[in-house]
Amino acid sequence: MSPSVVEVRGVGKRFGRRDESVEAIRSVDLSLAPTDFVALVGPSGCGKSTLLNIVGGLLPPSRGGVEVKGRAVKGPPPEVGMMFQNPVLLDWRTARDNVLLPIEIRGGRRAVEAARRHADELLELVGLAGFEARYPGELSGGMQQRVAMCRMLIADPEVLLLDEPFGALDELTREHMNVELARIFSAAPKAALFVTHNIQEAVFLSDRVYVITPRPGRVAGVVEVDLPRPRSLDLVTTEPFQRLAREVRRLLDVGAESDPSDLPSGKTV
Repeated sequence: MSPSVVEVRGVGKRFGRRDESVEAIRSVDLSLAPTDFVALVGPSGCGKSTLLNIVGGLLPPSRGGVEVKGRAVKGPPPEVGMMFQNPVLLDWRTARDNVLLPIEIRGGRRAVEAARRHADELLELVGLAGFEARYPGELSGGMQQRVAMCRMLIADPEVLLLDEPFGALDELTREHMNVELARIFSAAPKAALFVTHNIQEAVFLSDRVYVITPRPGRVAGVVEVDLPRPRSLDLVTTEPFQRLAREVRRLLDVGAESDPSDLPSGKTV
């Protein structure tokens, strides 16, 4: 087993004052090795994004803790890149300049000049060669998300946190983006934590699927995805894929019906 690059231990989160607080997640454990692609699947409002933001150092946990490369997370770790449901591009910056924004923030204009070629290489990798000088308003939703993906990758993070990055796209574009992400991940594997409520998307992309219960979010079970890579959309219709999808669905149903105290944390299926 490779040493873990991310360790989440006993993490819980409450929002609000004590007498009016809401428990978002409870006693979550998970780990990521350097090349693991792990999905969090659960219903809306179950705390998936909250957990992702805790791992990314954007929220503090109320209980438990997170380590990235053996160091406690107290703020956004430099080894982590994030991608959100909305691309959040700056309208007045070109695709290339949006990709280079993290480099500019960290290193200034001199660092930007040194990274310009790498930005163009990333845009070519995701099929946007020739669009480097276009502004967000000139790009489709799927193209904007590709720019956001390049922005996440420009600093070569060791850990990727993806919060339903394709959830706002139409189904066909979403499938294409899943294939694109799987291709990029196969070419340059990294540790990735991917939030979704789409079962097929989770199974298609992941090495493991953590099934999260309704609030307070807990781990109802973990499904190991032993499907070969690289993966194409033809895989979705096969019996091994459908068997795994059915198991994720079963755990979602079990989690929805169970009392919180009845669920063992992180049971692997």
